[in-house]
Amino acid sequence: MRMKIGKPLKTLPDLLREYNLPPGLFPQNITCYEFDESKAKLTVYLPSACEVSFKDSSMIRYAPRVKAILMRGKLTGIEGMKTKVLVWVKVTNVAVEGYKSDKVWFTAGVKKSRPKDVYDMPRDAIRVQEF
Repeated sequence: MRMKIGKPLKTLPDLLREYNLPPGLFPQNITCYEFDESKAKLTVYLPSACEVSFKDSSMIRYAPRVKAILMRGKLTGIEGMKTKVLVWVKVTNVAVEGYKSDKVWFTAGVKKSRPKDVYDMPRDAIRVQEF
């Protein structure tokens, strides 16, 4: 079997799109990511703890390393992501419940939906002191 040399890795937004997740779930300033397809393990590296404000005024904060299991339509077992629901709460799951769905469900203690189009594009993140 011959391997292609220098084949570029998919961008993270493309990978998310392939799994029916919005491409803008992670900020655009990620350093790199690793995806172990056999275990469905996704690890995303960021230059520092950072935060993104989305156009529906929701906010997500990211640790310098975010780990999750990536499956069709969902990220589960997330470590390193929080969202603001009055206070900062750990996000454990992000799911899109069907190919045509216009909502993204975030599980952060409670399950809450947000408009999917808010996460259409990776946005700029601002650096924060701590995750």
